[in-house]
Amino acid sequence: MAEAQTVEALRVENVAKRFGALTALRDVSLRLDRGEVLGLIGDNGAGKSTLIKIICGYHRPDAGRIVVDGQEVTLRSVDHARALGIDTVYQGLALINELSVYHNMFLNRELRIGPLLNNRAMRRLAREHLSDMGVNIPDVGSEVAKLSGGQRQAVAVARAVYSDARILLLDEPLAAMGAKEGVLILDLIRDLKARGDVSVIIIAHNYAQVLDVCDRVNLLQHGTITFDRPTSQVSVEELTDLVVAEYRRRRLSS
Repeated sequence: MAEAQTVEALRVENVAKRFGALTALRDVSLRLDRGEVLGLIGDNGAGKSTLIKIICGYHRPDAGRIVVDGQEVTLRSVDHARALGIDTVYQGLALINELSVYHNMFLNRELRIGPLLNNRAMRRLAREHLSDMGVNIPDVGSEVAKLSGGQRQAVAVARAVYSDARILLLDEPLAAMGAKEGVLILDLIRDLKARGDVSVIIIAHNYAQVLDVCDRVNLLQHGTITFDRPTSQVSVEELTDLVVAEYRRRRLSS
């Protein structure tokens, strides 16, 4: 039986970005296949978040091109990227603590009956969406401020997925999170991978977690991707050695 053909969801080619005298990205190329989870790692200041902000339309690159679903695009804004199915969940989450879970799930996309909010429908759909993704939040009417860090992250991810995101960018989703909460998010990423209709780039510093949930890993160093390998062919020790070597090189050159 012939193998299923790989379909690219996203391709970044030769992207560069400067901020004044600072070169954040020199020549970055990467690909993300449909349904794939790609781990993006690198030392602090390597340019990971800058790359994510370019892919999500927040920054415009100075050079290079971006291809989404086989079509070259010029991302004009974050809203334009979202319209193309690209959404981002940052460490800050962009949730409103004083609002309920279901109101956050439909933030800026509220369901209405005439001029009135259709709270009953939003509550029901939020409960269904979270349940479909295996996220257990007993009361979707509770304020987001009362949730654990893992639950809050899960709400932000679920909101993006059910807003028709096909390419999901996760910027440090496991940072400052305890082991129990981290398991919740790792399980959520596994469920997304099993669905096969959402492609994910995840920035993380815990290499064991990267190897656990990702299909491939890319290492961003001195403004370019220097390492691209399936996670089945790499170890935590190898990734650690690569990043430490780059850190030492930067210390010696500074």
